[in-house]
Amino acid sequence: MTPTTTQSKKQYNRIRLAVSLFFFSHGLILSSWASRIPSIKTQLNISEAELGTLLLLMPIGQISTMPITAKLVDKYGSKSIVKYGFLLYPLILLIIGLSTSYTQLAISLFFFGIAGNLCNISINTQGVELESLMHKPMMSSFHGAWSISGFVGALIGLLILNLNLTTFTHFSIIAVIIVLLWGINIPSLITTSPITPTSQVKESIFKHLDKTLVLLGIIGFLSMAIEGAMFDWSGVYFQEIVKAPEQLVIIGYTSFILMMAIGRFLGDYLIVRLGRQRVIQICGTLMSTGLIISVFFPSLVVCTLAFMMVGLGGSCSVPTIYGVAGKHNKVSASVALTLVSTISFFGFLIGPPVIGFIAEVFDLRYSYFLFALFGIIMVIMASRLRILKEN
Repeated sequence: MTPTTTQSKKQYNRIRLAVSLFFFSHGLILSSWASRIPSIKTQLNISEAELGTLLLLMPIGQISTMPITAKLVDKYGSKSIVKYGFLLYPLILLIIGLSTSYTQLAISLFFFGIAGNLCNISINTQGVELESLMHKPMMSSFHGAWSISGFVGALIGLLILNLNLTTFTHFSIIAVIIVLLWGINIPSLITTSPITPTSQVKESIFKHLDKTLVLLGIIGFLSMAIEGAMFDWSGVYFQEIVKAPEQLVIIGYTSFILMMAIGRFLGDYLIVRLGRQRVIQICGTLMSTGLIISVFFPSLVVCTLAFMMVGLGGSCSVPTIYGVAGKHNKVSASVALTLVSTISFFGFLIGPPVIGFIAEVFDLRYSYFLFALFGIIMVIMASRLRILKEN
């Protein structure tokens, strides 16, 4: 189905729901993995430095295939990539659940990153295409659906941990949910005509990189570095620094992801009222403040509130950046998103391992304090980036 300007509001809303549920599916898969990191770390007897190295492989898989993904989306259409990517992603999650050694887990995470990237670029392209059709901001609410799934994933993880079910059983339940959502929503996605191959498509997508996309990517990098630190290390932080009881270790991650979801559902409204530049400035300030508080006051209640601030701060920055990039007037949405995502995902590439290496020498508080500076840099950059004022 190809939406036109004469289609009914009901049809557009069905497309929007389908796109939202695929964002939800992506986040549910990723958060399910994140919720099991502390238990997998314990089961395989992995040190902080080893975990940091291990976490490096997933973003390497993502980044290594980003140029290919953009060309696949242009050639076959974002709907086709969503169709196959969202079957591959939960399959590899199951393989992670079967891993019994460090090496097996490392290889699985590399391919997990590849599958995640296919899903990420294709579904964000669907979001940009729908924004263009409806002529209003929606990316923040789509990412809100992603964050809601993170919260749901954390709750499922908490329940399964308390039931003492295995990691593979946990991931099998998630895979069944994803396949059901896939079957229901694939027919409703936007069908676009593939881009006819040209010399421009055949050349490296990095030839389209300009100053604006680089700066947007750097802001995304800073935000996603903090986000990656929260996803991969919040449970460990509550375990080792806050000294939370075992059954409450996941509270840090849950509080972070809950506030991220709430902030993203407010994001589209805030962009209209405050503008994209002001929204990015507020996001950077909240993330920086929350991390600093968690460093100096590592108690259960205070850190929970601090992680909520970080989640609220991280809620709108990446959706805002992606929304601006997807409307670049010189390259296709998939190419622009791939370029900005490539730079941004270096935050996930560098962030979690750096956290681990610093924690190995000192402790996690030093790592979190360093990452607090990233929020301050975001505020400064947003103040000077003209494109954020114009959109």
